[in-house]
Amino acid sequence: MLTLLRTAALVLPLVAVAACHQEGPAERAGESIDKAGQSVKDAIDPPGPAEKAGRAIDRTVN
Repeated sequence: MLTLLRTAALVLPLVAVAACHQEGPAERAGESIDKAGQSVKDAIDPPGPAEKAGRAIDRTVN
């Protein structure tokens, strides 16, 4: 019984974290606004090669 409780204590938090990854409509709208703001900023002050590389890495990781 104790082994079952230990296993549940380890597995349940992992399941909860995995279930939280779904994006809702508010999160998608916020990301869209962020991208629009970044586009305006890039039009005024274009990113250099290092910043472009950093963004590519961020998109790959996230």
